[in-house]
Amino acid sequence: MTNVGAGNRIDSNTLLFGVIGNPIRHSKSPIMMNRAFQETGINGVYTAFHVTSDRIADFAAGVRAMGIRGVNVTIPHKLDIMSVLDEIDASARTIGAVNTIVNEEGRLIGYNTDGIGYVRSLKEEAESELAGKKIVVIGAGGAARGIVYALANEKPERITIANRSVERASELARSLQAEADIQAISNEELQAACEEADIVINTTSVGMFPNTEDTPVDASWLKPDAVASDLIYNPLKTKFLRDAEEHGCRIHGGLGMFIYQGAYAFEYWTGQPAPAAAMRETVLASLQP
Repeated sequence: MTNVGAGNRIDSNTLLFGVIGNPIRHSKSPIMMNRAFQETGINGVYTAFHVTSDRIADFAAGVRAMGIRGVNVTIPHKLDIMSVLDEIDASARTIGAVNTIVNEEGRLIGYNTDGIGYVRSLKEEAESELAGKKIVVIGAGGAARGIVYALANEKPERITIANRSVERASELARSLQAEADIQAISNEELQAACEEADIVINTTSVGMFPNTEDTPVDASWLKPDAVASDLIYNPLKTKFLRDAEEHGCRIHGGLGMFIYQGAYAFEYWTGQPAPAAAMRETVLASLQP
């Protein structure tokens, strides 16, 4: 697989990788992953595939037929993709969402690198000690599932999940209740939860480019010196984070999670350490105005 200097050379031995989503054209994964192949000399190429929900099974068949080695999965397919896989890693099964697929000679195996990527970034960039913390998670989608699972393993005092559909938040809380003290609330109860939280995390797409003036929560609800965290990396500093910073909070953007979830996926596919610094450099350059 490896030949120093061979990265991104396309020939009859090139390995195929990609990301699926709907929408997907905004994704920075292709430039990040192709840089990783270039840095490591792996003869691979990574591209984006726009796949609608009704074509998930067709896509999985195509992965097997064409021998695509690895796939990342993003919104809105992280849950639905599970039904077409041959095997799901134990942690991804517990989480109930998959964001990485490894094709082992036609056998599709699902993993989740969202949570471990997020927690690594949060601990490196904003809050090194998560034990005993009160954490609020806004949203209960596929990304939130991985993040709540990974946070639960850090032994926080409590994780509170707020979602527009409280039933969806309750289902997520119940599924991971054995891991930590996790509760679900409605958005009407969100202000009170934020006021006592040590960390507030936006896992929704509210505030993502191009709707950059939207915010998932009033940052004035957060206590000063709390951590405001946003999974969005485009823009690098969302309105939620800008407002929270002005309010005296520490802030944590989504770039680190994006880099590390990709790095872990790269390592599942190749068995080699990911060049995370080069991956970050490439994504940062692409986000500059």
